[in-house]
Amino acid sequence: MKTKTTIKDVAELAGVSFKTVSRVTNNEGSVRKETLKKVNDAIRQLNYQPNNAARNLAGNKSFSLGYVYDNPNAYYVLDMQNGILAECRERGYELVIHPCSATNKDIVDELATMVKRSQLAGLIISPPLSEMTDVLSALDDMNIPFIRIISASEVSQGSSPCVCINDRDAAFDITEHLIEQGHRKIAFLRGDECHQSSHERKLGYQQALKKHNLPIIEDYQIDGSYSFEFGVQGAKQLLSLDNPPTGIFSCNDEIAAGALFAVRLKGLNVPSDMAIAGFEDSPFSRQTWPQLTTAAQPTNVIARKAAASLIQHLAHLRSPKTNADSITHLHYRPQLVTRESTLGVTED
Repeated sequence: MKTKTTIKDVAELAGVSFKTVSRVTNNEGSVRKETLKKVNDAIRQLNYQPNNAARNLAGNKSFSLGYVYDNPNAYYVLDMQNGILAECRERGYELVIHPCSATNKDIVDELATMVKRSQLAGLIISPPLSEMTDVLSALDDMNIPFIRIISASEVSQGSSPCVCINDRDAAFDITEHLIEQGHRKIAFLRGDECHQSSHERKLGYQQALKKHNLPIIEDYQIDGSYSFEFGVQGAKQLLSLDNPPTGIFSCNDEIAAGALFAVRLKGLNVPSDMAIAGFEDSPFSRQTWPQLTTAAQPTNVIARKAAASLIQHLAHLRSPKTNADSITHLHYRPQLVTRESTLGVTED
């Protein structure tokens, strides 16, 4: 029977001491780059898995992270989970996944209890929880390390690391693309009020219209939720107007898929009668016909980077002499992806 790989095996293969391997697996940050590479190569080659329970007991340190979310988009949540989990496995961390309700009046107590019960080192928080100042302040007060994933074109330096998604500029790009296709009557279907991304994407849409001296028409802006059903309802409402738009920018791909369904039900063609764009580049954007123009948001990559940044932050807290900066702010701008749903004949 093959015996389990030990820290001794890793040390021998890498040609270093047990203590050096321990520093690497504990993410202490005090190891030279060349040595770090040798140890990580040996860990991967031997498929070494540190004993997290033993590490927790021996050093009174936790090697588990928590992912906390309240998001109706199943594709987004799955990509976040997979990205965080991949980084945790590579770094020798466990992952606890905790869905919850952002509207729960006891949400702070719920998170505090979860952190204590699961002995978590820190939390990764996605919207809308990551954008709720009362939740973040309470976590700060309880000295619970966390990283937040937020929708923001810029962010001031703060006490916790964050990953900023520049939804506003990406929404500007989509709207400008529709304008460049010849559209002058462009509607916007907005997602949930509690998500900052809904506001940021609407601002980007409005800024593009202003840049091209196009009117911002109230009837063309409909508030709703990040759902297929709202896309259907919103598109029907737009089509019922005396002067309907010729293009619809939906706050995400699920809304856009619903809008496309409603437009096709009316016997209209996409994009010749109505151009439709979404956001996020989720599977919804590729499962429709025609496929949807959208903004590619690399959720899996964002998740991995968020986990890596939090682990780096934790290493700094455990060992202040670590060379890495304690607070890291990462920035991503979703990229325009043009597809058949907007590439075609426009209004006269």
